[in-house]
Amino acid sequence: MIDFKEIKTMDDAAIERKVTQIKEDLFKARMQKATSGIEKPHLLKEYKKDIAKLLTAKNQNKNK
Repeated sequence: MIDFKEIKTMDDAAIERKVTQIKEDLFKARMQKATSGIEKPHLLKEYKKDIAKLLTAKNQNKNK
């Protein structure tokens, strides 16, 4: 889980890289869940929440 304080220190490019990385992890977790079962199903929710936090911080940076 990413802390929002940590996200505020990132620039837009770093946020985009992190979002891309988490989306890839989310995709892999979904594929694992569909094929063989997933060991930690709670990670799906955490990935989605982290993406939302990152995108929220990015939008707040735009509005400044």
